Amino acid sequence: MVTRKSSSPPSNEKPESPAETTQETDASEAARHNIWLAGLGAFAKAQAEGTKAFEALVSDGIAMQRKTQALAQERMTEATQRMEALANRAGNVATERWDKLEGIFEQRVARALERLGLPTAADLERLSERLDALERANPTAKAPAAKQPSPGKKQD
Repeated sequence: MVTRKSSSPPSNEKPESPAETTQETDASEAARHNIWLAGLGAFAKAQAEGTKAFEALVSDGIAMQRKTQALAQERMTEATQRMEALANRAGNVATERWDKLEGIFEQRVARALERLGLPTAADLERLSERLDALERANPTAKAPAAKQPSPGKKQD
């Protein structure tokens, strides 16, 4: 046979009085209220610290961005300097080669003019100096006048 347990309290326990039940309810409600307030406090603290943490992350991000931009600028400056040095070296080499080519060209032209019997610039300079010296030595001498065509003759 199945026996049923009764829902009445065991015999060794006293039945609760209404005053004890009210005190337990008040204590339980106070505990629940305190737990609620503790949760709200934790939420508020997390929100405040979360804002501070977010602001700290933004600040760290700005610092990192500045650092990387400075590093990138430094690298760009180094690259620019290297390219300028390379361009200068290439320009110097090109200038040297053009100077050599110019010297070779001048030598060949001078030899060709010499073979034709034309005076060089140095020859003309020496001649001019000699002429100046002669004019200083004899100031009364005048250069011969250019021939004037006679009025009756026609020029060829």
